[in-house]
Amino acid sequence: MHWIPALLEKLAHAPAVWITVLQAQGSVPRGAGTVMAIFADDFLGTIGGGHLEFEAIAEARRCLQASDAHAPLPFEKRFALGPSLGQCCGGALVLKFEGVTIQDAPRLQALMQAQAAERFRPLALFGGGHVGKALVQVLAPLPFHVRWIDSRDEIFPADVPGQVVCEHSNPVQAAVPELAPQSRVLIMSFSHAEDLDVVAACLQRQRQHKDLAFIGLIGSATKWATFKRRLVERGFTEEECQQVTCPIGVPGITGKEPEVIAVAVAAQLLQA
Repeated sequence: MHWIPALLEKLAHAPAVWITVLQAQGSVPRGAGTVMAIFADDFLGTIGGGHLEFEAIAEARRCLQASDAHAPLPFEKRFALGPSLGQCCGGALVLKFEGVTIQDAPRLQALMQAQAAERFRPLALFGGGHVGKALVQVLAPLPFHVRWIDSRDEIFPADVPGQVVCEHSNPVQAAVPELAPQSRVLIMSFSHAEDLDVVAACLQRQRQHKDLAFIGLIGSATKWATFKRRLVERGFTEEECQQVTCPIGVPGITGKEPEVIAVAVAAQLLQA
């Protein structure tokens, strides 16, 4: 999770109350396993839910203000999302409250990394241009492990989000057979020739394994018409070509700025 470094830094200076959603029933803002850390003057993460979270933070801070001898930790508490909380969701959650210090950091870090491994989806991003750079930033807080691939040297920025791994591959399509199963693939290189080679490699992998969850190609309908004709010339069928999404991005977002495209594509990935 992207707030692990901040958690470790803050725990080095102050204790916290760790809140875990143990049970979630009915319509609730977050599911079982969701966590957050409450400090006396700050918090990290979210269990969602407006007034629910407000009450949970207040409960945690009451524990932090009590002396160690009287703080009732750990304990569990049930919250019903009804009139008493001013929320009409109708669900209920059981939250666990426990005190944590820097000595608990290895356990908490391992827990969060294990949750991320289960929840985060593999994503291969081909292209380190303007849209690629914007997309990496938009994806930073989202549940994706990004493998960022380009054929050019020194194209990647010095600092990238923690869940991003940069990779040089020449030819760039050589990386496709090594992608993690169920990867989402986004293709937006500096070259249409490279784009075509990556798309072809993805379709070849689909023909053999059928294990890519999404293949998206940046460009216009005109670009895709040309690509599809060339892919058919390479021996791919019309049905196989239908596995490629082009243009990419949720409909209705028409801006061409890299950051706007990045938001539209990220939203589409979350839908896929």
